[in-house]
Amino acid sequence: MKTAHTNKMLIIDLSDRTHDILQTPASLIRDFIGGKGFGASLLSDGISSDTDPLGPDNLLMFIPGPLTGTLAPAMRGCVVTKSPLTGIFLDSYFGGSLSAEIKYAGYDALIIKGRAANPSYIWINDGTVEIRDAKSVWGTDTLEANRRIKDELGDDTVKVATIGRAGENQVLYSLICCEYNRQAGRGGAGAVMGSKNLKAVAVKGSKLVNVHDPAAFAAACKDAFTELEQSADVEALRLAGTASAVEFANETGLLPHKNYRNGTFAKASKIADKGQKKHLWLGSSACMGCPIRCSKIGAVRTGKYKGIVTDIVEYESAALMGSNLDISDIRAVAHLVKLCDLYGLDSMSTGTVIGFAMEAGEKGLLESPNGIDLSFGNIETAEYLIHTVANQEGELGTLLAKGVKQAADIIGKEASGFAMHTKGLETPAWGPRGVAGMALAYMTTDRGGCHQRGFPLSYELSGEWNDVSLDPLSPRGKANLVAHLQNYSAGTDTLVKCDFGSFGISDTTYARMLSAATGTRFTADDFVKTGERIWNLVRLFNLDQGMDASTDTLPRRFVEEPLPDGPGKGHRISKKDMAYMIQEYYKTRGWDDNGIPLEKTLNRLGIRYVRSNQ
Repeated sequence: MKTAHTNKMLIIDLSDRTHDILQTPASLIRDFIGGKGFGASLLSDGISSDTDPLGPDNLLMFIPGPLTGTLAPAMRGCVVTKSPLTGIFLDSYFGGSLSAEIKYAGYDALIIKGRAANPSYIWINDGTVEIRDAKSVWGTDTLEANRRIKDELGDDTVKVATIGRAGENQVLYSLICCEYNRQAGRGGAGAVMGSKNLKAVAVKGSKLVNVHDPAAFAAACKDAFTELEQSADVEALRLAGTASAVEFANETGLLPHKNYRNGTFAKASKIADKGQKKHLWLGSSACMGCPIRCSKIGAVRTGKYKGIVTDIVEYESAALMGSNLDISDIRAVAHLVKLCDLYGLDSMSTGTVIGFAMEAGEKGLLESPNGIDLSFGNIETAEYLIHTVANQEGELGTLLAKGVKQAADIIGKEASGFAMHTKGLETPAWGPRGVAGMALAYMTTDRGGCHQRGFPLSYELSGEWNDVSLDPLSPRGKANLVAHLQNYSAGTDTLVKCDFGSFGISDTTYARMLSAATGTRFTADDFVKTGERIWNLVRLFNLDQGMDASTDTLPRRFVEEPLPDGPGKGHRISKKDMAYMIQEYYKTRGWDDNGIPLEKTLNRLGIRYVRSNQ
């Protein structure tokens, strides 16, 4: 039967320099579809609770979805591994064209294990797999490594994933830069790659991705594109990308300012789409095959940083490298984000780490090194810290390379009170004190601090979900909303879709595309059920890695310090609020009071999992 799955997974062992091609198990496809689902199952089966994230036994996986490489607007891929930053499950998503190339080479997943004896890169050309010497590119930045590998291979159509100096130095929030300048950014997958002495993965494929029913698939894709064209949200993204969210977050009191002390920034417009259009943008761009075109291309045209070529500065980066650090010059913010991209640093975590360091300096908990002024608004300080962290230079660089949780633990005193993270992953740029459901989403995310596992604040601020009224400041009624959004997100992340695609494409259209592509009938409800299965499996995996209910919490600032500005002024997410929401959430999920999935829940979802610490 023709299907969009290739039914092959490539496993590469760097330690003994071998590879093997395994048939994708039918049960894996049936229960987990692809993408995140494959990653959750393969990681749960493939490593133990005592696996060192930076050891050779950890798995590093690049996983497309069944719709990747087809006409469908689902061109992204995911990297799955055990996070060195959090010690739990990590799935990190990337756009561009690498994921489709993996499918064209004939694989449902690339699974990398072991550790190379010397700096190396992997070259995959359809069924030919080589582990090549990378000494000549070790030490280069992410984009220079991409260029040099293509030059060596004599083919600029090859698709490449690289790490920079941060990954080589195993900074715990280093990223993987995927073709071209698209990042699997969160949680430290770049450090895992660096720990394996793996500088890059280069892929070229020549195979077509089949679909089961071409006519039905084309019809479903046509409807998907029509739905996108008719969506006002998609049109807004096309015009201004996520940068327009800066002013929205500012107006609603959710924009981080000075390490999340505040929820508004007087100069927000300067780092939003208006400021970016004035100083940066020259045109629009898109990931492979994407009709949304939410990205921009441009350059810094005036001032100190003139000449820097830049993408759009996405909302998260603009907020965390801009308002969070009290920096309003978008040209400087673009410069700082570009440095992160070249070094291979997650700009979200880096912005939060720098904000933490600036507040620690302000409070006298960190000494200013080499005459550097650790104060908010200092662009030179931010740049210095990026260089220092990426190269793990000196005590300060080594400290901050561990992320805010570990850095605060080492500093001691009151530092943990302003270390902004959940489960060790730095907080995204949506302060939740004015939206209780968003706070619950942060508390319960499967990879730590994350806004992409369910984004309830849009419903909260609109005051309604499923015809039920919502008070954004109240903890009541948020568990069902958050759990449903998490399930749906996890379910559709098996495709692997663009997050923004779901701003227009309906769940029934996604189901039609998947059914026609694979030959298996799916309904919209299947995404929710599959997502629930994935969510529970990842919960068991995380518990096995040592996580417990005490980590389902928020940074102390959100709990103890009322919001000083914005519509939610005076509000905080109290311990009482957290306790109410988390128990309502556990009950909704079918978990016990300690957040452990009940046997009847696992039986209903068909999950068989034996925890290694039982």
